[in-house]
Amino acid sequence: MRILEDSEGPDPGCMDERGVTQEFATLTPPDCVAPLVEVNPKSVTEMQGSNVRAVCSASGSPAPEITWNLDWISTHHEVDASDTKSILTLTDLSPDDHGKLIICSAENMVGQGEATLLLNILFAPTIVELLEPKQDHHWCIPFSVTGNPKPDLQWYHDNVALQEQDHIRTMIHLMTEREYHGCLQLVDPTHIHNGMYRLVAKNKYGRDEKKVSASFIEPPDFGEDPQLPPLDDSVAVYVVVGIAGVALTGCVLMVIILKYGRNSKFGIKGSSSVISNDDDSASPLHHVSNGNNTPSMLKSDTFVQHIKRHNIVLKRELGEGAFGKVFLAECYNLTPDQEKIHVAVKTLKEANESGRADFYREAELLTNLQHEHIVTFYGVCVESDPLIMVFEYMKHGDLNKFLRSHGPDAVLMSDGQHSIMVELTQSQMLHIAQQIAAGMVYLASQHFVHRDLATRNCLVGENLLVKIGDFGMSRDVYSTDYYRVGGHTMLPIRWMPPESIMYRRFTTESDVWSLGVVLWEIFTYGKQPWYQLSNNEVIECITQGRVLQRPRTCPKEVYDLMLGCWQREPYMRLNIKEIHAMLQSLAKASPVYLDILG
Repeated sequence: MRILEDSEGPDPGCMDERGVTQEFATLTPPDCVAPLVEVNPKSVTEMQGSNVRAVCSASGSPAPEITWNLDWISTHHEVDASDTKSILTLTDLSPDDHGKLIICSAENMVGQGEATLLLNILFAPTIVELLEPKQDHHWCIPFSVTGNPKPDLQWYHDNVALQEQDHIRTMIHLMTEREYHGCLQLVDPTHIHNGMYRLVAKNKYGRDEKKVSASFIEPPDFGEDPQLPPLDDSVAVYVVVGIAGVALTGCVLMVIILKYGRNSKFGIKGSSSVISNDDDSASPLHHVSNGNNTPSMLKSDTFVQHIKRHNIVLKRELGEGAFGKVFLAECYNLTPDQEKIHVAVKTLKEANESGRADFYREAELLTNLQHEHIVTFYGVCVESDPLIMVFEYMKHGDLNKFLRSHGPDAVLMSDGQHSIMVELTQSQMLHIAQQIAAGMVYLASQHFVHRDLATRNCLVGENLLVKIGDFGMSRDVYSTDYYRVGGHTMLPIRWMPPESIMYRRFTTESDVWSLGVVLWEIFTYGKQPWYQLSNNEVIECITQGRVLQRPRTCPKEVYDLMLGCWQREPYMRLNIKEIHAMLQSLAKASPVYLDILG
Protein backbone atom coordinates (compact mmCIF):
# COMPACT_ATOMS: atom_id res chain seq x y z
CA MET A 1 0.00 0.00 0.00
CA ARG A 2 1.23 3.44 -0.83
CA ILE A 3 -0.03 6.91 0.11
CA LEU A 4 -1.47 9.14 -2.64
CA GLU A 5 -1.64 12.90 -2.17
CA ASP A 6 -3.69 15.09 -4.53
CA SER A 7 -2.78 18.70 -4.21
CA GLU A 8 -6.23 19.70 -5.34
CA GLY A 9 -8.16 17.04 -3.32
CA PRO A 10 -9.26 17.64 0.21
CA ASP A 11 -7.99 14.36 1.75
CA PRO A 12 -4.99 12.08 1.17
CA GLY A 13 -5.64 8.47 0.24
CA CYS A 14 -3.93 5.02 0.15
CA MET A 15 -3.66 2.61 -2.79
CA ASP A 16 -3.36 -1.11 -2.04
CA GLU A 17 -1.66 -3.81 -4.12
CA ARG A 18 -4.75 -4.16 -6.36
CA GLY A 19 -4.72 -0.41 -7.15
CA VAL A 20 -7.80 0.30 -5.03
CA THR A 21 -7.66 3.65 -3.26
CA GLN A 22 -9.00 4.13 0.28
CA GLU A 23 -9.17 7.15 2.52
CA PHE A 24 -6.39 7.18 5.17
CA ALA A 25 -8.76 7.75 8.04
CA THR A 26 -10.57 4.49 7.39
CA LEU A 27 -7.40 2.29 7.65
CA THR A 28 -6.72 0.01 10.69
CA PRO A 29 -2.93 -0.23 11.54
CA PRO A 30 -1.41 -3.56 12.69
CA ASP A 31 -0.96 -4.29 16.57
CA CYS A 32 2.21 -2.71 18.08
CA VAL A 33 3.46 -4.32 21.37
CA ALA A 34 6.75 -3.71 23.19
CA PRO A 35 8.84 -6.84 23.94
CA LEU A 36 8.38 -8.85 27.16
CA VAL A 37 11.52 -10.82 28.10
CA GLU A 38 12.01 -13.71 30.49
CA VAL A 39 15.14 -15.73 31.27
CA ASN A 40 14.84 -19.19 32.77
CA PRO A 41 16.52 -19.85 35.17
CA LYS A 42 17.07 -16.38 36.60
CA SER A 43 20.12 -17.53 38.57
CA VAL A 44 22.28 -20.62 38.67
CA THR A 45 24.49 -22.05 41.42
CA GLU A 46 26.98 -24.50 40.00
CA MET A 47 30.46 -25.79 40.72
CA GLN A 48 33.45 -24.51 38.83
CA GLY A 49 33.80 -26.46 35.56
CA SER A 50 30.08 -27.21 35.23
CA ASN A 51 27.82 -26.38 32.26
CA VAL A 52 24.71 -24.16 32.26
CA ARG A 53 21.78 -23.90 29.79
CA ALA A 54 19.52 -20.82 29.96
CA VAL A 55 16.54 -19.90 27.74
CA CYS A 56 15.58 -16.31 26.95
CA SER A 57 11.98 -16.00 25.70
CA ALA A 58 10.57 -12.79 24.22
CA SER A 59 7.13 -11.71 22.97
CA GLY A 60 6.09 -8.52 21.18
CA SER A 61 4.75 -7.12 17.91
CA PRO A 62 6.42 -6.88 15.56
CA ALA A 63 8.54 -9.91 16.61
CA PRO A 64 11.61 -8.63 18.52
CA GLU A 65 15.26 -9.41 17.88
CA ILE A 66 16.86 -11.32 20.83
CA THR A 67 20.52 -10.82 21.84
CA TRP A 68 22.75 -11.80 24.82
CA ASN A 69 25.31 -9.38 26.28
CA LEU A 70 28.33 -11.66 26.67
CA ASP A 71 31.16 -9.16 26.26
CA TRP A 72 32.57 -9.63 29.81
CA ILE A 73 31.99 -13.37 30.09
CA SER A 74 35.19 -15.45 29.98
CA THR A 75 33.44 -18.83 30.00
CA HIS A 76 33.02 -20.57 26.60
CA HIS A 77 29.48 -20.06 25.30
CA GLU A 78 27.14 -20.89 22.40
CA VAL A 79 23.83 -19.28 21.36
CA ASP A 80 20.98 -21.02 19.47
CA ALA A 81 18.41 -18.39 18.40
CA SER A 82 14.88 -18.61 16.92
CA ASP A 83 12.08 -16.10 16.35
CA THR A 84 10.73 -16.20 19.90
CA LYS A 85 13.58 -17.50 22.04
CA SER A 86 17.34 -17.80 22.33
CA ILE A 87 19.15 -20.64 24.11
CA LEU A 88 22.51 -19.86 25.80
CA THR A 89 24.86 -22.68 26.72
CA LEU A 90 27.86 -21.98 29.03
CA THR A 91 30.52 -24.66 29.36
CA ASP A 92 33.31 -25.10 31.89
CA LEU A 93 32.21 -22.35 34.28
CA SER A 94 35.09 -20.20 35.56
CA PRO A 95 35.54 -18.59 39.01
CA ASP A 96 36.30 -15.34 37.17
CA ASP A 97 32.62 -15.20 36.15
CA HIS A 98 31.26 -15.62 39.69
CA GLY A 99 28.75 -12.91 40.54
CA LYS A 100 28.34 -11.68 36.97
CA LEU A 101 24.97 -10.77 35.39
CA ILE A 102 24.31 -11.92 31.82
CA ILE A 103 21.71 -9.69 30.14
CA CYS A 104 19.22 -10.95 27.54
CA SER A 105 17.73 -8.10 25.47
CA ALA A 106 14.82 -8.09 23.02
CA GLU A 107 14.04 -5.09 20.77
CA ASN A 108 11.44 -4.17 18.10
CA MET A 109 10.21 -0.90 16.53
CA VAL A 110 8.04 -0.23 19.60
CA GLY A 111 10.66 -0.60 22.32
CA GLN A 112 13.12 -2.80 24.22
CA GLY A 113 12.96 -5.24 27.16
CA GLU A 114 15.57 -7.24 29.07
CA ALA A 115 16.07 -9.90 31.75
CA THR A 116 19.17 -11.19 33.56
CA LEU A 117 20.89 -14.41 34.51
CA LEU A 118 23.03 -14.35 37.71
CA LEU A 119 26.01 -16.70 37.91
CA ASN A 120 26.85 -18.10 41.37
CA ILE A 121 29.89 -20.26 40.82
CA LEU A 122 31.19 -22.40 43.69
CA PHE A 123 34.95 -22.94 43.90
CA ALA A 124 37.71 -23.84 46.32
CA PRO A 125 39.83 -21.07 47.95
CA THR A 126 43.01 -19.75 46.42
CA ILE A 127 45.50 -17.53 48.27
CA VAL A 128 46.38 -15.09 45.52
CA GLU A 129 49.16 -13.39 47.49
CA LEU A 130 50.75 -13.41 50.93
CA LEU A 131 53.36 -10.68 51.40
CA GLU A 132 56.08 -9.97 53.96
CA PRO A 133 55.01 -7.75 56.87
CA LYS A 134 54.82 -4.01 56.33
CA GLN A 135 54.87 -1.31 58.98
CA ASP A 136 52.21 1.35 58.92
CA HIS A 137 50.59 2.46 62.18
CA HIS A 138 51.01 -1.15 63.28
CA TRP A 139 52.56 -4.13 61.51
CA CYS A 140 50.53 -5.87 58.80
CA ILE A 141 50.99 -9.11 56.84
CA PRO A 142 48.97 -8.43 53.65
CA PHE A 143 47.04 -11.16 51.83
CA SER A 144 44.43 -11.67 49.08
CA VAL A 145 42.16 -14.72 49.01
CA THR A 146 39.46 -15.92 46.63
CA GLY A 147 36.78 -18.56 47.21
CA ASN A 148 33.03 -19.17 47.18
CA PRO A 149 31.57 -19.61 49.68
CA LYS A 150 33.72 -17.24 51.72
CA PRO A 151 36.68 -19.24 53.04
CA ASP A 152 37.56 -19.59 56.71
CA LEU A 153 41.03 -18.24 57.50
CA GLN A 154 43.40 -19.75 60.06
CA TRP A 155 46.89 -18.46 60.80
CA TYR A 156 49.76 -20.55 62.14
CA HIS A 157 52.90 -19.12 63.72
CA ASP A 158 55.79 -21.58 63.54
CA ASN A 159 53.21 -24.35 62.98
CA VAL A 160 51.23 -23.41 66.11
CA ALA A 161 47.65 -22.26 65.56
CA LEU A 162 47.41 -18.53 66.25
CA GLN A 163 44.81 -17.45 68.80
CA GLU A 164 43.59 -14.06 67.65
CA GLN A 165 42.92 -11.29 70.16
CA ASP A 166 43.03 -7.50 70.38
CA HIS A 167 46.73 -7.15 69.59
CA ILE A 168 46.87 -9.70 66.75
CA ARG A 169 43.90 -10.31 64.49
CA THR A 170 42.77 -10.69 60.87
CA MET A 171 41.42 -7.52 59.28
CA ILE A 172 39.48 -7.57 55.95
CA HIS A 173 39.86 -4.18 54.24
CA LEU A 174 38.20 -4.82 50.84
CA MET A 175 35.70 -7.39 49.58
CA THR A 176 34.62 -7.97 45.97
CA GLU A 177 32.36 -10.65 44.51
CA ARG A 178 35.08 -13.27 44.74
CA GLU A 179 38.14 -11.72 46.46
CA TYR A 180 38.99 -10.76 50.03
CA HIS A 181 41.86 -8.37 50.66
CA GLY A 182 43.19 -7.80 54.17
CA CYS A 183 46.05 -8.32 56.55
CA LEU A 184 47.05 -9.97 59.79
CA GLN A 185 47.46 -6.90 62.02
CA LEU A 186 49.96 -7.01 64.87
CA VAL A 187 50.08 -4.26 67.50
CA ASP A 188 53.63 -3.60 68.68
CA PRO A 189 55.05 -7.07 67.88
CA THR A 190 58.38 -8.06 69.43
CA HIS A 191 60.99 -10.74 68.79
CA ILE A 192 58.66 -13.43 70.06
CA HIS A 193 56.44 -12.76 67.05
CA ASN A 194 59.29 -13.39 64.59
CA GLY A 195 59.13 -16.59 62.56
CA MET A 196 57.18 -18.35 59.83
CA TYR A 197 53.53 -17.42 59.33
CA ARG A 198 51.26 -19.81 57.43
CA LEU A 199 47.81 -18.86 56.20
CA VAL A 200 45.29 -21.64 55.56
CA ALA A 201 42.09 -20.79 53.66
CA LYS A 202 39.38 -23.45 53.34
CA ASN A 203 35.74 -23.99 52.54
CA LYS A 204 33.77 -27.16 51.89
CA TYR A 205 35.13 -27.41 48.35
CA GLY A 206 38.84 -27.32 49.17
CA ARG A 207 41.73 -25.48 50.80
CA ASP A 208 44.90 -23.56 50.01
CA GLU A 209 47.84 -22.37 52.08
CA LYS A 210 50.88 -20.13 51.76
CA LYS A 211 53.81 -19.21 54.02
CA VAL A 212 55.74 -16.03 54.64
CA SER A 213 58.69 -15.25 56.91
CA ALA A 214 58.36 -12.31 59.33
CA SER A 215 61.04 -10.52 61.33
CA PHE A 216 59.70 -7.59 63.36
CA ILE A 217 62.48 -6.86 65.81
CA GLU A 218 65.84 -8.29 66.82
CA PRO A 219 65.79 -10.54 69.90
CA PRO A 220 67.23 -8.99 73.07
CA ASP A 221 70.72 -10.03 74.06
CA PHE A 222 69.61 -11.41 77.43
CA GLY A 223 68.37 -14.89 78.19
CA GLU A 224 65.22 -16.10 79.91
CA ASP A 225 66.18 -14.45 83.22
CA PRO A 226 68.03 -11.22 82.36
CA GLN A 227 70.23 -9.92 85.15
CA LEU A 228 69.34 -6.28 85.63
CA PRO A 229 72.05 -3.98 86.98
CA PRO A 230 72.32 -3.35 90.73
CA LEU A 231 70.72 -0.40 92.48
CA ASP A 232 72.02 2.98 91.37
CA ASP A 233 74.22 4.56 94.05
CA SER A 234 73.04 8.03 93.00
CA VAL A 235 69.83 7.59 94.98
CA ALA A 236 70.69 8.93 98.40
CA VAL A 237 68.58 6.91 100.82
CA TYR A 238 66.12 4.05 100.28
CA VAL A 239 63.36 3.21 102.73
CA VAL A 240 63.36 -0.54 103.39
CA VAL A 241 60.71 -2.92 104.71
CA GLY A 242 60.71 -2.51 108.48
CA ILE A 243 58.80 -5.69 109.21
CA ALA A 244 61.26 -7.82 107.26
CA GLY A 245 64.00 -6.93 109.72
CA VAL A 246 66.59 -6.90 106.97
CA ALA A 247 68.17 -3.66 105.76
CA LEU A 248 69.63 -3.51 102.25
CA THR A 249 72.42 -1.22 103.54
CA GLY A 250 73.11 0.64 106.75
CA CYS A 251 71.26 3.75 105.43
CA VAL A 252 68.32 1.96 103.77
CA LEU A 253 64.82 1.69 105.23
CA MET A 254 61.77 0.40 103.42
CA VAL A 255 58.33 1.65 104.32
CA ILE A 256 55.30 -0.57 103.97
CA ILE A 257 51.88 1.07 104.21
CA LEU A 258 48.91 -1.15 104.87
CA LYS A 259 46.22 -2.14 102.42
CA TYR A 260 43.54 -4.72 101.84
CA GLY A 261 43.99 -5.97 98.32
CA ARG A 262 41.98 -7.92 95.83
CA ASN A 263 39.51 -10.34 97.43
CA SER A 264 39.95 -8.49 100.76
CA LYS A 265 43.53 -9.63 101.27
CA PHE A 266 46.61 -7.73 102.28
CA GLY A 267 49.78 -8.51 100.41
CA ILE A 268 52.47 -8.21 103.06
CA LYS A 269 55.76 -9.14 101.54
CA GLY A 270 59.03 -7.34 101.92
CA SER A 271 61.39 -7.33 98.98
CA SER A 272 63.03 -4.41 97.25
CA SER A 273 62.79 -0.82 98.44
CA VAL A 274 59.67 1.02 97.38
CA ILE A 275 59.86 4.58 98.70
CA SER A 276 63.19 6.36 98.39
CA ASN A 277 64.08 9.29 100.61
CA ASP A 278 66.46 11.49 98.63
CA ASP A 279 67.21 13.67 101.65
CA ASP A 280 70.25 12.59 103.68
CA SER A 281 69.16 14.39 106.79
CA ALA A 282 67.23 12.61 109.51
CA SER A 283 63.55 13.44 109.87
CA PRO A 284 62.69 15.83 112.76
CA LEU A 285 60.98 13.94 115.59
CA HIS A 286 57.84 15.13 117.36
CA HIS A 287 55.68 13.92 120.24
CA VAL A 288 52.03 12.98 119.62
CA SER A 289 49.35 12.31 122.22
CA ASN A 290 45.59 11.76 121.97
CA GLY A 291 42.89 11.02 124.55
CA ASN A 292 43.32 7.86 126.57
CA ASN A 293 46.06 6.54 124.32
CA THR A 294 49.36 7.22 126.01
CA PRO A 295 52.02 8.74 123.76
CA SER A 296 55.30 6.91 123.57
CA MET A 297 58.57 8.40 122.38
CA LEU A 298 60.07 5.66 120.21
CA LYS A 299 63.24 7.30 118.93
CA SER A 300 65.01 10.63 119.18
CA ASP A 301 62.44 13.48 119.07
CA THR A 302 59.68 11.80 117.02
CA PHE A 303 56.73 10.66 119.08
CA VAL A 304 54.44 8.03 117.63
CA GLN A 305 51.00 7.57 119.12
CA HIS A 306 50.88 4.53 121.39
CA ILE A 307 47.48 2.82 121.37
CA LYS A 308 46.40 0.67 124.31
CA ARG A 309 45.78 -2.97 123.50
CA HIS A 310 42.38 -2.99 125.23
CA ASN A 311 41.23 -0.20 122.85
CA ILE A 312 41.72 -2.47 119.83
CA VAL A 313 38.95 -5.01 119.18
CA LEU A 314 39.70 -7.36 116.28
CA LYS A 315 36.65 -8.11 114.10
CA ARG A 316 37.89 -10.40 111.33
CA GLU A 317 41.04 -11.39 109.49
CA LEU A 318 41.58 -9.64 106.16
CA GLY A 319 44.63 -11.58 105.06
CA GLU A 320 48.06 -12.90 105.94
CA GLY A 321 51.39 -11.97 104.46
CA ALA A 322 54.95 -13.10 104.91
CA PHE A 323 55.44 -11.16 108.14
CA GLY A 324 52.11 -11.25 109.92
CA LYS A 325 48.35 -11.07 109.71
CA VAL A 326 46.09 -8.15 108.93
CA PHE A 327 42.73 -7.59 110.61
CA LEU A 328 39.73 -5.36 110.40
CA ALA A 329 39.30 -3.94 113.89
CA GLU A 330 37.42 -1.39 115.96
CA CYS A 331 39.57 1.12 117.78
CA TYR A 332 38.23 3.08 120.76
CA ASN A 333 39.31 6.55 121.92
CA LEU A 334 41.39 7.12 118.80
CA THR A 335 39.78 10.37 117.70
CA PRO A 336 38.17 12.99 119.91
CA ASP A 337 34.92 13.18 117.93
CA GLN A 338 34.20 9.43 117.70
CA GLU A 339 34.05 6.78 120.40
CA LYS A 340 35.20 4.07 118.02
CA ILE A 341 36.19 3.80 114.37
CA HIS A 342 37.02 0.99 111.98
CA VAL A 343 40.74 0.55 111.40
CA ALA A 344 43.06 -1.85 109.60
CA VAL A 345 45.55 -3.54 111.91
CA LYS A 346 48.85 -4.98 110.75
CA THR A 347 50.67 -7.36 113.07
CA LEU A 348 54.34 -8.35 113.17
CA LYS A 349 55.04 -11.93 114.16
CA GLU A 350 58.28 -13.20 115.68
CA ALA A 351 59.83 -9.78 116.21
CA ASN A 352 63.48 -10.02 117.22
CA GLU A 353 65.56 -7.05 118.34
CA SER A 354 66.44 -6.02 114.80
CA GLY A 355 62.82 -6.45 113.66
CA ARG A 356 61.58 -4.26 116.51
CA ALA A 357 64.08 -1.53 115.66
CA ASP A 358 62.93 -1.48 112.03
CA PHE A 359 59.32 -1.52 113.19
CA TYR A 360 59.91 1.64 115.26
CA ARG A 361 61.75 3.40 112.42
CA GLU A 362 58.91 2.62 110.03
CA ALA A 363 56.37 4.01 112.52
CA GLU A 364 58.38 7.24 112.83
CA LEU A 365 58.48 7.68 109.08
CA LEU A 366 54.77 6.97 108.63
CA THR A 367 53.93 9.45 111.38
CA ASN A 368 55.60 12.18 109.32
CA LEU A 369 53.66 11.34 106.14
CA GLN A 370 50.38 13.16 106.67
CA HIS A 371 48.21 14.18 103.71
CA GLU A 372 44.57 13.92 102.69
CA HIS A 373 45.50 11.62 99.80
CA ILE A 374 48.00 9.45 101.69
CA VAL A 375 46.58 6.59 103.78
CA THR A 376 46.51 7.73 107.42
CA PHE A 377 48.77 6.01 109.95
CA TYR A 378 47.29 6.25 113.46
CA GLY A 379 49.92 4.66 115.66
CA VAL A 380 51.30 1.48 117.19
CA CYS A 381 50.66 -0.93 120.02
CA VAL A 382 53.84 -2.41 121.49
CA GLU A 383 52.62 -3.58 124.90
CA SER A 384 53.17 -7.23 123.98
CA ASP A 385 53.70 -9.46 120.98
CA PRO A 386 52.65 -9.30 118.27
CA LEU A 387 53.61 -5.69 117.55
CA ILE A 388 50.76 -3.80 115.89
CA MET A 389 50.45 -0.90 113.44
CA VAL A 390 47.08 0.81 113.05
CA PHE A 391 45.95 2.42 109.77
CA GLU A 392 42.71 3.93 108.54
CA TYR A 393 40.30 1.46 106.97
CA MET A 394 39.40 2.19 103.33
CA LYS A 395 36.05 0.55 102.70
CA HIS A 396 36.29 -0.24 98.97
CA GLY A 397 39.77 -1.77 98.96
CA ASP A 398 42.41 -1.25 96.29
CA LEU A 399 41.77 0.93 93.24
CA ASN A 400 42.58 -1.76 90.69
CA LYS A 401 39.87 -4.06 92.02
CA PHE A 402 37.50 -1.07 92.23
CA LEU A 403 38.12 -0.10 88.59
CA ARG A 404 37.54 -3.64 87.34
CA SER A 405 34.31 -3.94 89.29
CA HIS A 406 33.04 -0.65 87.82
CA GLY A 407 34.02 -1.28 84.21
CA PRO A 408 32.45 -2.95 81.16
CA ASP A 409 33.67 -6.41 82.26
CA ALA A 410 32.16 -6.19 85.77
CA VAL A 411 29.40 -8.69 85.00
CA LEU A 412 31.93 -11.19 83.71
CA MET A 413 34.01 -10.75 86.84
CA SER A 414 31.03 -11.53 89.04
CA ASP A 415 31.07 -15.18 87.85
CA GLY A 416 27.83 -14.88 85.93
CA GLN A 417 25.88 -13.21 88.70
CA HIS A 418 24.13 -9.97 87.92
CA SER A 419 26.29 -7.00 88.77
CA ILE A 420 24.74 -3.89 90.28
CA MET A 421 27.96 -1.92 89.89
CA VAL A 422 27.63 1.29 87.88
CA GLU A 423 30.26 1.92 85.21
CA LEU A 424 32.53 4.84 86.05
CA THR A 425 32.12 8.01 84.00
CA GLN A 426 35.01 9.97 82.53
CA SER A 427 34.43 12.74 85.07
CA GLN A 428 34.76 10.23 87.91
CA MET A 429 37.92 8.76 86.39
CA LEU A 430 39.44 12.25 86.15
CA HIS A 431 38.43 12.87 89.78
CA ILE A 432 40.28 9.70 90.80
CA ALA A 433 43.34 10.69 88.76
CA GLN A 434 43.66 14.19 90.19
CA GLN A 435 43.50 12.84 93.76
CA ILE A 436 46.41 10.48 93.07
CA ALA A 437 48.35 13.32 91.46
CA ALA A 438 47.72 15.45 94.56
CA GLY A 439 49.19 12.71 96.77
CA MET A 440 52.24 12.45 94.51
CA VAL A 441 52.75 16.23 94.63
CA TYR A 442 52.92 15.89 98.42
CA LEU A 443 55.40 13.00 98.35
CA ALA A 444 57.62 14.93 95.94
CA SER A 445 57.51 17.95 98.24
CA GLN A 446 58.73 15.71 101.07
CA HIS A 447 61.59 14.42 98.85
CA PHE A 448 60.17 10.92 98.64
CA VAL A 449 60.21 8.69 95.60
CA HIS A 450 57.45 6.09 95.60
CA ARG A 451 58.99 3.56 93.14
CA ASP A 452 55.84 1.43 92.95
CA LEU A 453 52.97 3.75 92.03
CA ALA A 454 50.11 1.71 90.51
CA THR A 455 46.34 1.40 90.97
CA ARG A 456 46.90 -1.72 93.09
CA ASN A 457 48.75 0.52 95.55
CA CYS A 458 45.95 3.07 95.91
CA LEU A 459 42.92 2.63 98.14
CA VAL A 460 39.31 3.75 97.73
CA GLY A 461 37.04 4.96 100.53
CA GLU A 462 33.60 6.52 100.79
CA ASN A 463 32.42 9.05 98.17
CA LEU A 464 35.16 8.07 95.72
CA LEU A 465 37.92 9.25 98.06
CA VAL A 466 41.26 7.86 96.80
CA LYS A 467 44.52 7.70 98.74
CA ILE A 468 47.99 6.43 97.97
CA GLY A 469 49.00 3.54 100.19
CA ASP A 470 50.41 0.05 100.22
CA PHE A 471 54.00 0.89 99.46
CA GLY A 472 55.14 -2.55 98.36
CA MET A 473 52.55 -4.68 100.12
CA SER A 474 50.53 -6.00 97.15
CA ARG A 475 53.18 -8.22 95.64
CA ASP A 476 51.78 -11.59 96.63
CA VAL A 477 48.23 -10.66 95.59
CA TYR A 478 49.29 -9.06 92.28
CA SER A 479 52.30 -11.27 91.63
CA THR A 480 51.91 -11.13 87.83
CA ASP A 481 52.52 -7.36 87.98
CA TYR A 482 56.08 -7.95 89.20
CA TYR A 483 59.20 -9.32 87.58
CA ARG A 484 61.44 -11.43 89.79
CA VAL A 485 65.15 -10.75 89.48
CA GLY A 486 67.79 -12.89 91.16
CA GLY A 487 65.25 -14.97 93.04
CA HIS A 488 64.19 -12.27 95.54
CA THR A 489 63.94 -8.77 94.07
CA MET A 490 60.58 -8.08 92.44
CA LEU A 491 60.30 -5.11 90.09
CA PRO A 492 57.10 -3.56 88.66
CA ILE A 493 58.67 -3.23 85.20
CA ARG A 494 55.35 -2.50 83.46
CA TRP A 495 55.22 0.78 85.40
CA MET A 496 58.93 1.63 85.17
CA PRO A 497 60.68 4.05 82.77
CA PRO A 498 63.75 3.04 80.72
CA GLU A 499 66.29 4.49 83.18
CA SER A 500 64.79 2.53 86.07
CA ILE A 501 64.81 -0.72 84.11
CA MET A 502 68.31 -0.31 82.71
CA TYR A 503 70.11 1.51 85.52
CA ARG A 504 67.82 1.08 88.57
CA ARG A 505 67.62 4.87 88.85
CA PHE A 506 64.51 6.09 90.68
CA THR A 507 63.61 9.77 90.91
CA THR A 508 60.55 11.98 91.05
CA GLU A 509 60.69 11.89 87.23
CA SER A 510 60.44 8.09 87.26
CA ASP A 511 57.34 8.47 89.48
CA VAL A 512 55.91 10.79 86.80
CA TRP A 513 56.32 8.00 84.25
CA SER A 514 54.48 5.61 86.60
CA LEU A 515 51.71 8.18 87.07
CA GLY A 516 51.17 8.17 83.30
CA VAL A 517 50.74 4.38 83.45
CA VAL A 518 48.27 4.82 86.34
CA LEU A 519 46.23 7.14 84.12
CA TRP A 520 46.23 4.43 81.44
CA GLU A 521 45.04 1.90 84.03
CA ILE A 522 42.20 4.19 85.10
CA PHE A 523 40.93 4.75 81.56
CA THR A 524 41.08 1.02 80.75
CA TYR A 525 39.16 0.12 83.92
CA GLY A 526 42.13 -1.63 85.52
CA LYS A 527 43.73 -3.53 82.63
CA GLN A 528 47.31 -4.64 83.13
CA PRO A 529 49.73 -2.50 81.09
CA TRP A 530 51.17 -4.43 78.13
CA TYR A 531 48.84 -7.32 79.07
CA GLN A 532 49.50 -9.03 75.73
CA LEU A 533 53.29 -9.21 76.32
CA SER A 534 55.58 -11.25 78.53
CA ASN A 535 57.90 -9.53 81.02
CA ASN A 536 60.89 -9.89 78.70
CA GLU A 537 58.90 -8.35 75.86
CA VAL A 538 57.82 -5.46 78.10
CA ILE A 539 61.46 -4.74 78.98
CA GLU A 540 62.29 -4.75 75.29
CA CYS A 541 59.38 -2.49 74.31
CA ILE A 542 60.02 0.14 76.99
CA THR A 543 63.78 0.29 76.51
CA GLN A 544 63.30 0.65 72.73
CA GLY A 545 60.98 3.61 73.13
CA ARG A 546 57.52 2.15 72.64
CA VAL A 547 54.56 3.43 74.65
CA LEU A 548 51.07 2.18 75.49
CA GLN A 549 48.30 2.82 72.98
CA ARG A 550 45.51 5.31 73.69
CA PRO A 551 42.60 3.60 75.52
CA ARG A 552 39.37 3.53 73.54
CA THR A 553 37.42 5.74 75.98
CA CYS A 554 40.28 8.12 76.80
CA PRO A 555 39.96 11.83 75.88
CA LYS A 556 42.74 13.11 73.64
CA GLU A 557 43.78 15.66 76.28
CA VAL A 558 44.37 12.90 78.83
CA TYR A 559 46.36 10.75 76.39
CA ASP A 560 48.51 13.77 75.51
CA LEU A 561 49.15 14.09 79.24
CA MET A 562 50.18 10.41 79.37
CA LEU A 563 52.59 10.98 76.47
CA GLY A 564 54.03 13.92 78.42
CA CYS A 565 54.74 11.50 81.28
CA TRP A 566 56.40 8.98 78.95
CA GLN A 567 59.13 11.13 77.43
CA ARG A 568 62.30 9.04 77.24
CA GLU A 569 64.52 11.70 78.81
CA PRO A 570 63.49 12.34 82.44
CA TYR A 571 64.04 16.11 82.21
CA MET A 572 61.56 16.31 79.29
CA ARG A 573 58.67 14.81 81.28
CA LEU A 574 55.88 16.93 82.68
CA ASN A 575 56.32 18.31 86.18
CA ILE A 576 54.17 16.60 88.82
CA LYS A 577 52.56 19.92 89.76
CA GLU A 578 51.73 20.61 86.10
CA ILE A 579 50.08 17.18 85.82
CA HIS A 580 47.98 17.82 88.91
CA ALA A 581 46.88 21.24 87.60
CA MET A 582 45.94 19.78 84.19
CA LEU A 583 43.92 16.99 85.75
CA GLN A 584 42.13 19.44 88.02
CA SER A 585 41.23 21.56 85.01
CA LEU A 586 39.95 18.57 83.03
CA ALA A 587 38.00 17.26 86.03
CA LYS A 588 36.11 20.57 86.19
CA ALA A 589 35.18 20.42 82.48
CA SER A 590 31.62 19.68 81.42
CA PRO A 591 30.78 15.96 81.50
CA VAL A 592 29.08 16.42 78.10
CA TYR A 593 32.31 17.83 76.70
CA LEU A 594 34.29 14.93 78.07
CA ASP A 595 31.84 12.37 76.70
CA ILE A 596 32.16 13.92 73.25
CA LEU A 597 35.91 13.60 73.54
CA GLY A 598 35.48 9.93 74.37
